Amino acid sequence: MTNFDHEKLDVYKVSIDFVVMMDQIIEQFPRGRAYLADQLQRAATSIPLNIAEGAGEYSGAEKNRFYRIAKRSATECAGILDICVRLRLINEEQYIKGRGLLTRLISMLTKLAQNLK
Repeated sequence: MTNFDHEKLDVYKVSIDFVVMMDQIIEQFPRGRAYLADQLQRAATSIPLNIAEGAGEYSGAEKNRFYRIAKRSATECAGILDICVRLRLINEEQYIKGRGLLTRLISMLTKLAQNLK
């Protein structure tokens, strides 16, 4: 079986780990917080999808554009996690672990984009 370009990227694998973690967190949200769950799920999923789409591009500028979109989705997730911890929807441990993955993702995406310049 042939691997796609994005499957070779560590940043893609970490982004999938983040999606899985967010899915587990979202399952614990109380009723009435569907708006936050939906926003977090979409923003988290956007990260690996944009990495995959960027990796499939030939043009460095296009790759860079998709990696920047993935980075923006990661920072959106950071904001959502800030809201979730303040609303006590997630505990401190989940917050720290999620932020740690996001910091790693943003660093990796920044380096990936810089290498394309």
